[in-house]
Amino acid sequence: MLDFISKGGPILWVIMALSVVALAIIIERLLYLRRISIDEEKLFLRIKTSLMEEHYSEALAICDQNVSPFSALLKVGIENRNQPEYLQRELLKDAAAMESINLERGLPALGTISNISTLLGLLGTVTGTMRAFGVLGKFGAVSDPSALASGVAEALITTVGGLVVAIPVIMFYNYFASKVNYIITRLETQVNSLVDLISTYAGESSANTAEKPAKEG
Repeated sequence: MLDFISKGGPILWVIMALSVVALAIIIERLLYLRRISIDEEKLFLRIKTSLMEEHYSEALAICDQNVSPFSALLKVGIENRNQPEYLQRELLKDAAAMESINLERGLPALGTISNISTLLGLLGTVTGTMRAFGVLGKFGAVSDPSALASGVAEALITTVGGLVVAIPVIMFYNYFASKVNYIITRLETQVNSLVDLISTYAGESSANTAEKPAKEG
């Protein structure tokens, strides 16, 4: 294996380094998506029940226990429950935008690695071919094919290395991109339902609290 890698030349080492970076990003993203995967309907019902009972601290604790973009939006809505609806909506949109940044973290680098790996493989093909032709140009007709082996090996190995790295990276990039787009779309559509939830239950309790002193007076 070491002999195989050494024949690929310095470009293959660069491709291998990029593959390590890509693998780290892929593992981190898989763990992140697994960590934020929750039952949103169940969480929504738990938060709704807490708000109906005016247990706001409990609702916030539930959000902290369930780490996900959806729970982050719920927490922002609960913390700003006394704000006007239009302001709540703007705050939730801002929170959704911030969550989208976390969701997309690492994806630009993954897409860049997939493209660069292919180009580096092509570059290795060109440099290896140039080395092979350089031998022919220097010695003319070469009776010993081993003299050309180094350049040909570099050309073929770097091409294979670039494709071996690029193909799975592209597959994972497309998977992550589709997953992230789906989550972001859901976050954007959930803003209005979250505003309605907060306004209906937290808003009503605030209004009842404000009416009690007036009636007593």
